[in-house]
Amino acid sequence: MKRGTADLPLHHGRAPKWLFSRMTQLAREVSELVVLEHGTGGFLKRVSDPFWFQSLGCVLGFDWHSSGLTTTTCGAIKEGLKGREEELGFFVAGGKGAASRKTPDEIAVWGSRTGVDADRLIDASRTSAKVDSAAVQDGYQIYHHVFLFDRAGEWAVVQQGMNESNGMARRYHWLSSGVSDFVCEPHNAVCCDRRGETLNLVAEKSTPARRTSAELALRSPDDLTAELRRLQSLALPRRHEIILADIAPTRLARIFVKTYEAQPETFRDLLRLPGVGAKTIRALSLISELVYGAAPSYEDPARFSFAHGGKDGIPYPVDRPLYDQTIDLLGRAIRRAKLGQKAELDALRRLDRFFGTDQVAVRQEAAG
Repeated sequence: MKRGTADLPLHHGRAPKWLFSRMTQLAREVSELVVLEHGTGGFLKRVSDPFWFQSLGCVLGFDWHSSGLTTTTCGAIKEGLKGREEELGFFVAGGKGAASRKTPDEIAVWGSRTGVDADRLIDASRTSAKVDSAAVQDGYQIYHHVFLFDRAGEWAVVQQGMNESNGMARRYHWLSSGVSDFVCEPHNAVCCDRRGETLNLVAEKSTPARRTSAELALRSPDDLTAELRRLQSLALPRRHEIILADIAPTRLARIFVKTYEAQPETFRDLLRLPGVGAKTIRALSLISELVYGAAPSYEDPARFSFAHGGKDGIPYPVDRPLYDQTIDLLGRAIRRAKLGQKAELDALRRLDRFFGTDQVAVRQEAAG
């Protein structure tokens, strides 16, 4: 598992039309080149790497440190690959706001056209979204969800949450090959270096709390609401005061009836129940900790370039002729490589070897 950080302040506005049209073209060429060189699995692996993803957004010319880099880069990839999905065997569903809610339908459409197991992918999409909205309570509300997958059923998720109180965004990366358990250390990375009070129920340390929370969900709703009322009358440590502040036992009683009737066997089953959200999970985790001693983790899971300039003019305005030249160069290299003419592609590989991290270190050492 890899973890990294990226500071993403919330910026308003959007990429101008002239820039986004170029971003979609360059995103298409870069995506095709990566698939050609490394396969669809290689592309998924790179998208799930927060540093590679951030670098791609910078290469595309978006504001290097803006929250909009996430949504615009994903949008450019999706738009750029439109019409070429079946040829590449690579598909993109979801997006920002209302588009994120269409993710299951889009996956189902591709499933019917390609034979990919759509039900399994839809379950992965919904569960990853529920984990980052309810099981990781860090103050960031999910508003962007993109699900990328290939014909083999491998997938990656790039989703982002917003915290209006501190003006920051947080990006969550998932990769199917790194997920052995959706509710225990599932992320490839959680990116944001503005940390705060966090209830992290998918941490390894939270295993007892997950187990106890699922067991509590089987109990009588009256018992659970009574426990919550008792907890709210105690003098608790500061972090518990924050967590309890907006929990209303009477309102939660309706949800507890649903959990009691559903009898979920595991924490994941509990998390996936309709109506079970952050407050329900928070309440059960509190009872688990304060009554039964099964403490969850409160450690924030977040840990923490320019090729063509940036939309905001930093470090310099987007160089349009250079941008168009890059699109043309990559497109020509890909077309010729498909015809067996790989000279230009070999030249790009040599650049990669020359500018690779090991070679940079060697050259720096020699220069020193």
